[in-house]
Amino acid sequence: MSSMQTKTDIILIGAGVMSATLGSLLKELAPEWEIKVFEKLANPGEESSNEWNNAGTGHSALCELNYTSEKSDGSIDISKAIQINEQFQLSRQFWSYLVNRNLIQNPQDFIMPIPHMSLVQGEDNVTFLKKRFKALSSNPLFQGMEFSEDPEKLKEWIPLIMEGRTTNEPIAATKIDSGTDVNFGALTRMLFDHLKSKDVEINYNHSVKDIKRANDGSWEVKVHNIASDTIEYHTAKFVFIGGGGGSLTLLQKTGIAESKHIGGFPVSGLFLVCNKPEIVEQHHAKVYGKAKVGAPPMSVPHLDTRFIEHKKTLLFGPFAGFSPKFLKTGSNMDLLNSVKPNNVLTMLAAGAKNVPLTKYLIQQLMLSKEQRIEELREFIPNAKIEDWDIVTAGQRVQVIKDTETGGKGTLQFGTEVVSAADGSIAALLGASPGASTAVHVMLEVLAKCFPQHLREWEPKIMEMIPSYGLSLVENPEFFHDIHTSTAQTLNLSEKELVYS
Repeated sequence: MSSMQTKTDIILIGAGVMSATLGSLLKELAPEWEIKVFEKLANPGEESSNEWNNAGTGHSALCELNYTSEKSDGSIDISKAIQINEQFQLSRQFWSYLVNRNLIQNPQDFIMPIPHMSLVQGEDNVTFLKKRFKALSSNPLFQGMEFSEDPEKLKEWIPLIMEGRTTNEPIAATKIDSGTDVNFGALTRMLFDHLKSKDVEINYNHSVKDIKRANDGSWEVKVHNIASDTIEYHTAKFVFIGGGGGSLTLLQKTGIAESKHIGGFPVSGLFLVCNKPEIVEQHHAKVYGKAKVGAPPMSVPHLDTRFIEHKKTLLFGPFAGFSPKFLKTGSNMDLLNSVKPNNVLTMLAAGAKNVPLTKYLIQQLMLSKEQRIEELREFIPNAKIEDWDIVTAGQRVQVIKDTETGGKGTLQFGTEVVSAADGSIAALLGASPGASTAVHVMLEVLAKCFPQHLREWEPKIMEMIPSYGLSLVENPEFFHDIHTSTAQTLNLSEKELVYS
């Protein structure tokens, strides 16, 4: 094995939507900076960003019930829903900027309009949904949301779900037409094509093995060139670790203080997929239900219209599963290798606290296809086993850390950035809402890691993302203008698009 050494300004590890977004932002803000990307696999967007490995929901809290919790006094807390929605608006604005500048083309290849719906059954849940609707629909971000508990209306909205329903249990839904389906795999590939045209060096089949601090404060990244079976050393002033589930292991190798007392718990997922046109055509929405008691937020059942490879498809799931791998293409030793002296107590505490979750995952793992179809029948009463196939989704690594509110070994269900105090290295950990809020998360990376440049970059950031630094909920007219213009740019204006 021979080795080579090079220097560069920026190193991005992992060719997923996060690195693609950060690279695209930096190329607009500091075009002269040299950027190198290292990806273990042969193509971009093959792990968590891939269209088959996530739900493709443009997460904007239009339908996800876990973003609106019921407080002890019975009122609904919509603060998280507002926050997630505002974050998704930043992504829409940045994508629109790229389309308007002709930096990426054909937005319909990665984003499509689709109604977002919430569906609940049972008196208590219907009461909750009604309160949620009341709290959200008066907010400018959620204008246009409708509520119905009339079975005839629901048959119009969701014929496939209502057909053959025999129960007299109360049922209700909310519907909002401004939702989207996002093909994050296609978007990631587009962004990497764009970066390549901007002279960003993208190295596929390059696996990062180690990251060490050099004497001058820069970072030395040890890379295995899989094709030539050689070792390369690359140094950079700034490194971003955006390797999905693989980020935790690389973060631990940096040895930064912020990497201590953090663990990860891998969760895999399965979806049921239907490609039969006569069934697919009967459903046109993303319909989210309520998670079962004891189930984690990422297991909320949903029946989704998806647009993948220019074809309309139905996905139902996710069914949670367990694999010790941190990536689909990872190693069965990933979980064990992530346990270090500094996080072993954190990990053990999480294990003790999450016995119900462990039990739930084991139960999910044991389900037969017939049992999964039984769960689907709660959504589609007439579902037939032969119409649905099982697809394995991506691996998610939920962050485990010690927090003030949750104490030792608290399982986190969001997306978070861990960065060194001097801002020279940052890693992205966690799962949903993930890709949908990539632009918000990468702006956070810029603020944490390049504070000295923010003032000079601000005008350009505001050109790319007009609502940067503003609260849209407090500026409803501005929100309306932005939402309308991004809808036009991204071809989301028409209510019903014919897609074949």
